[in-house]
Amino acid sequence: MSKLKFKAVPGSIVAPQGFLASGVFCDIKRLGTGKGSNKGQKRDLALIVSEVPATVAGMFTTNQICAAPVKVCAERVKAGIAQAIVVNSGNANACTGKQGMKNALAMTALVSQQLHIADEHILVGSTGRIGVTMPMPNVREGILAAAQLLGTEPAQASEAVEAIMTSDTRPKQIAIEFKLGGRTVRIGGICKGAGMIQPGMSATGARPPALPAGLHATMLCFITTDAAIEAKTLQACLREAVAHSFNRITVDGDMSTNDTVLVLANGLAGNKGFRIQNSEFRIFQTALTHVCLELAKMIVRDGEGVHRVVTVRVGGARTIQDADAAARAVANSALVKTSWHGGDPNWGRIIDALGYSAATVVEDKVDIGYSAPGAGKILWSLRRGQPTKATFKQLCAAAAPKEFDLHLRLNLGQAGAVMYAADLTEAYVDYNKGDVTDPTTLGG
Repeated sequence: MSKLKFKAVPGSIVAPQGFLASGVFCDIKRLGTGKGSNKGQKRDLALIVSEVPATVAGMFTTNQICAAPVKVCAERVKAGIAQAIVVNSGNANACTGKQGMKNALAMTALVSQQLHIADEHILVGSTGRIGVTMPMPNVREGILAAAQLLGTEPAQASEAVEAIMTSDTRPKQIAIEFKLGGRTVRIGGICKGAGMIQPGMSATGARPPALPAGLHATMLCFITTDAAIEAKTLQACLREAVAHSFNRITVDGDMSTNDTVLVLANGLAGNKGFRIQNSEFRIFQTALTHVCLELAKMIVRDGEGVHRVVTVRVGGARTIQDADAAARAVANSALVKTSWHGGDPNWGRIIDALGYSAATVVEDKVDIGYSAPGAGKILWSLRRGQPTKATFKQLCAAAAPKEFDLHLRLNLGQAGAVMYAADLTEAYVDYNKGDVTDPTTLGG
């Protein structure tokens, strides 16, 4: 399965058969939006629509404070059918009380009226400032306009991508094509995210026992496919894909109130539906995971102020939980992240973070090393808890590239984990330090 190849195709979310998209500007961000959406007339409302009802799966933030759109989607996804998604940027519709829920439901009702789709088959997503009431007159105008502009051209997908961006500096989108059951199938996806990034999502939004309780602007991802797949199988595939992608990234260690991944599968490719663990399932699972991981990496590379991207690879842990805890401790250490920014191969900060993590760590068994992304040749700075003969110049050269892998071997077991992480820069601090002269920046 590792040798499975996918053909890249244009169009992202409109590449699969039977999907349309649009994006418009309706000035949702005008009220208390701060730096994140201060970009002039940037599109800020998107529609994604399937021509026919589709099976749906979703993964949602496990933050105990979650936005109204998350609550709406988590409930509606349970039915397994959806046909449209309306998304806005510039306002998170989080911590907005009963009015926030009314506004989220009003957004789906407006789409239902315009597109003649059952209201319960419409999903909603929001990203932007926390604690600001949605400007519904603007939202209404945006939905009316977006409904008239729906289309299947790649340019229309790109407009939808722009409409979900906040502090992102570039669009994030992908589409691939592959064979499934003798038919050509496509999966397309778009996402946004640059700050408040360390998702920890579950299918219901409830925090599972295996998810570290100490986990933490928003990441949103919308995926379309023309594959025929039943809802329970699609949910299983998405859960696995997110576990190896979006739940493996961190920019600043903060989990958002709005993190959401939604997948619509409309079956128009004409393949026969498949169930868990047959060959078609494994092919689709690999394809979906590939799409999610590529999008997740785009988020880290475009993180707020990010200069370097580091893949933290932990091996030899006693348990998967230990491996995850070790990887997250290093990936989120402010001291480690600032040393990455300076190109400083400071193993002392790294082993310190390992030591205070929840993982079992034995000092005289720890190995720390560097390599090029995905390379097998590792330059070790520490072996069995002691410095190697690698020179400072060699180690600095290993930590100098814009992307590199950090290898941490605990040598206590067989479990491993990976985190895709970013450095911490002056630019990140400057971007997020707030503005005490502007009361509209109060909130998230």
